[in-house]
Amino acid sequence: MIKIPEIEKQILKFWQTQDIFKKSLEKDSPKGDYVFYDGPPFATGLPHYGHIVASLMKDMVPRYWTMKGFHVDRKWGWDTHGLPIENIVEQEMKTKSKKDIEDIGIDKFNESCRSKVMMYADKWRKVVDRFGRWADMDDDYKTMDKEYMESIWWVFKSLWDKGLIYEGYKSMHICPRCETTLSQHEVSEGYEDVEDLSGIFKFELEDEPGTYILSWTTTPWTLPGNVALAIGQDIEYVKIEFENQKYILAKQNIEDIFEDKEYKILEKVDAKNLENKKYKPLFNYYLDKNIENKERLYTIQMADFVTVEDGTGVVHIAPAFGEDDMNLGKEKNLPFIQHVKFNGRFTDDVKDFAGLEVKPKDNPISTDKKVLEYLEKKNLVFDTQEYEHSYPNCWRCHSPLLNYATSSLFVKVTEIKSQAIEKAKNINWVPKHLKAGRFGQWLEGARDWSISRQRFWGSVIPIWICNNCEEKKVFGSVEELEKISGEKIEDLHKHFMDKVKFKCNKCDGEMTRVPDVLDCWFESGSMPYAQMHYPFENKEKFEANFPAKFIAEGVDQTRAWFYYTHILATALKDSCAYENVIVNGMVLAEDGKKMSKHLNNYPDPMEVIEKYGADAMRYYLATSQVMKADDLNFSEKGVDEVYKKVLLILYNILSFYKMFATDPNIRINPNAPNNILDKWILAKTENLKNNITKAYDNYDLVKATRPIGEFINELSTWYIRRSRDRFKSENQEEKIKALETLKYILLELSKVIAPVIPFTADYFYKELKGAQESVHLEEWSEIKKEFIDQKVLDYMEITRKVVELGLAKRAEAGIKVRQPLQQLTINNQQLEDEYLELIKDEVNIKEVVCEEGSGDISVDLDLEISEELKQEGLLRELVRTINGMRKKAGLTIGDKIEIKYNSENQDIKNIFNKFSEELKKQTLANELLESNDKLDKIKINNIELDLEISEK
Repeated sequence: MIKIPEIEKQILKFWQTQDIFKKSLEKDSPKGDYVFYDGPPFATGLPHYGHIVASLMKDMVPRYWTMKGFHVDRKWGWDTHGLPIENIVEQEMKTKSKKDIEDIGIDKFNESCRSKVMMYADKWRKVVDRFGRWADMDDDYKTMDKEYMESIWWVFKSLWDKGLIYEGYKSMHICPRCETTLSQHEVSEGYEDVEDLSGIFKFELEDEPGTYILSWTTTPWTLPGNVALAIGQDIEYVKIEFENQKYILAKQNIEDIFEDKEYKILEKVDAKNLENKKYKPLFNYYLDKNIENKERLYTIQMADFVTVEDGTGVVHIAPAFGEDDMNLGKEKNLPFIQHVKFNGRFTDDVKDFAGLEVKPKDNPISTDKKVLEYLEKKNLVFDTQEYEHSYPNCWRCHSPLLNYATSSLFVKVTEIKSQAIEKAKNINWVPKHLKAGRFGQWLEGARDWSISRQRFWGSVIPIWICNNCEEKKVFGSVEELEKISGEKIEDLHKHFMDKVKFKCNKCDGEMTRVPDVLDCWFESGSMPYAQMHYPFENKEKFEANFPAKFIAEGVDQTRAWFYYTHILATALKDSCAYENVIVNGMVLAEDGKKMSKHLNNYPDPMEVIEKYGADAMRYYLATSQVMKADDLNFSEKGVDEVYKKVLLILYNILSFYKMFATDPNIRINPNAPNNILDKWILAKTENLKNNITKAYDNYDLVKATRPIGEFINELSTWYIRRSRDRFKSENQEEKIKALETLKYILLELSKVIAPVIPFTADYFYKELKGAQESVHLEEWSEIKKEFIDQKVLDYMEITRKVVELGLAKRAEAGIKVRQPLQQLTINNQQLEDEYLELIKDEVNIKEVVCEEGSGDISVDLDLEISEELKQEGLLRELVRTINGMRKKAGLTIGDKIEIKYNSENQDIKNIFNKFSEELKKQTLANELLESNDKLDKIKINNIELDLEISEK
């Protein structure tokens, strides 16, 4: 029995012991270098199906271009910095805040991070190797390596020198638990639907006691930081009376707010008459504070962003907690009150809630409720309600984010955006819709990129500032820092770099490094340069091969790695970073839900590989919609189907060949074939090679792989099945021609399947005595156009259609295929004799007649069965029965048998007498003996027969 997983293990051992991957890198590459960038995964978790899909793409394409005559480096990389590692260490150290980490010691924390980075590296290697992916995991790059980090310094300094980095004070999203800012992309990753709390609040006018401006907010926790109310110049406001109190709001919002309640409109209110009016604050914490621009505190201001779509047409303004609010604060010289700390807790100024977390992870609306309860006691709440909306959470720790005004270093993406959009036109995307869609739209809406992170384990920002005159010094290399500081630099991490200090060259002040580290996406986006330690090493090699020919990752990377590498390449090299990109979709559980270890709703990848082999999984994934950026509901049944309907059939074809190819030196000689089946299968083979080559050249992996299964099916069910007699033939010339053709087909097939099912490809290649040590050291097959005979392909397609119609007629009449019929008539089609012979044999017809005419092809069958035809039918049934007995007895093609029979039926006796030689030939029997011994009783066409076979 064929055990494909065991065969694969043998091939894997062969690759490893003979260094086949290394030899593929060292073989002649007349077409030069083909550059492929591999985005680095984290080694802090085990590889899952998402990694496996990406690995498949990253293996298939380089294998193809290597066979095409290129040298393809496949340098593996590890993403080693950032919050994923820090979170693991924090859980281990049981820290709850940044202060806890600082108390423990940043040096201890970072060294613990370093120790955890590669915890699963060995398991990754086992999975990658067993899956059949070739990658250089020995000479890998790590984002924590000194050389990698130095190249990041060069990237940063280059952007700085180009004026593309600036420090800005903006309203951004922060994670209060991680105490760091997040970029536009990081925020977009963490949106979740949540229940939240909104309220309409009463702000009493100072000059009109008893008259309240109504303002709506979805963030009650920001109310202590309120400094103004905003109204719209073109909005119509009214004063109404309701339950003996007067309220001002937008006329358009009255019905939504008051619904069926009774109210009275007192007058229209001109927005201009409200501007600069003062109101009483909901909280009086800041009335006695010395605040800049205090004269404008608690005033009504005009703003162009106010609408009547939701709320009251009046917006509460807290400049420290929203982009529009902050911009209005700057425009109108409003006071700036930041009543929440960076850790997401109220400051001591907020006396009634001091130290309270404003958006707790375990109950995000609990603080909002406390604020509402407080204001309700003061009769300052008009209405509240819970509502569902999409809210951003931290992509790593899942804490609710806060919109928070803070300083950060930014890359001026908006300054180079038009350039980046133009360069992106040169990128080939698979699937194509992502170019203008998900990627293009993100690029169109790109904002400046916040790259500062207030964390510990990452590449440091290489800026030193004088504590006296605030002179800045930016470093782009270790050598520069060593020269100025006089220190030997061995490690570029924060706990080392923060200790490096030196005198300012403009004054006597001391220069110290800014405390922040870089966004880990800045590190990943710098990968093309940093993996080669550019520009400090490999300068000529890098510049000769930039941009990369190919990259591949999941669809989520359109806003992440694909985007950041493109932005940095535009800024640094006025170029795109890659020319071709394949994007895969998400792999989900079979029920369409996200794969979850907790739910145990998916099979372990290694168990599936152990059961069916890596090639079965590779082919299943490569031919699925996941290669077109669509989601795939992973099904083990799908892998099983590939195993049975593609791989086992292919292995059985090889077994069939080996059974008849007793001479190990069968030549490959398909030149000038005479047999129509040889002509057809050779044309199909060259067509297959042609189509697969075009698909790989266009980076369409689905089109490069799906035809393989179809071809294997046709090779088995049509070519080999129709050629069986030739392989068994005593005519050695005819037999050798069939074997030579099949050997050629299988060797060519081993080459074109090599990128997608590499284990099977190499096993076949070795079994067929290919010229090289491994198929993966072969050149990609040239297409023999002289074999592509379109007439043969067209006529064979018609022939198979006629067969299909003829068999359907038989089934309709209830006549078995083994029962010969006299005549089949083909209407509206002429075919040559060699095709007619195939139809005769396949439909079991004595003669085929072609009738000229117009219209679709149809067939007619003569269903009358003569006595002679009946006997031939019995013969076929008898042959089938005896050969079934041979198979059950475990006999092979080399085993001869003796047949004993006994029957009272004259038809059966006639068969043994009249067709004895034919019967012997087709059952590989030496003798037919009529016997009176007790034999096995069987039935053939309801005729009783005693029959026994024995090995002779």
